[in-house]
Amino acid sequence: MTETNDPAYETQVREAFPELERIEDERLRERVIEAWVLGLERGGWHDVEAIPYAWNIHEVSTVEHVRGVTNIAIESMAVQRTLHGADPDADVVVAACLLHDVGKCYEYTDHVDPSLLDTPDRNRYATGEIPHSISGYALAHEVGCPLPVQRAIPHFHGEIPTRTLEAELVKSANSASSNAIIQSTMGITLQEWVDEYSPTQ
Repeated sequence: MTETNDPAYETQVREAFPELERIEDERLRERVIEAWVLGLERGGWHDVEAIPYAWNIHEVSTVEHVRGVTNIAIESMAVQRTLHGADPDADVVVAACLLHDVGKCYEYTDHVDPSLLDTPDRNRYATGEIPHSISGYALAHEVGCPLPVQRAIPHFHGEIPTRTLEAELVKSANSASSNAIIQSTMGITLQEWVDEYSPTQ
């Protein structure tokens, strides 16, 4: 399926994301890990913890954000079930939350100290030209994540025309975590940050 399986990266990913254990389907859990390993290898990262939350916010790591998104979504699922009688697929939600920013392995190589990297594969992968939500989708597809997980990863407005309950959970949890991080580091809202800094807007 994929070209490598670096045991050091695999160990990093397992330790960085204890929420992996919330995925009941063992094959899906391993595919989430594999996607992160591929992203780290191709991006040339020494340490998964070195990937910043955003190109201009380095005080918080992508790992911290991804864990926040995952835990917010887990809590939201409990509310949806208990108070509203909904039945989101927990494995899909947790896997998609854990993968929603894996594309930052590619996108943010130009925005960190070069000492944090080996040799990013810029000719094929490590570039900021493709938004991380799309490159993350591609990684999930490449390692064989099921379609419901893949389609919940793109989290910017308009990227996926039909949104599932699971996809909306990922998107709303991402917004909740992002608003908290941006407010605490920059004193502005997520929308204000997007309006000022996002090249896609």
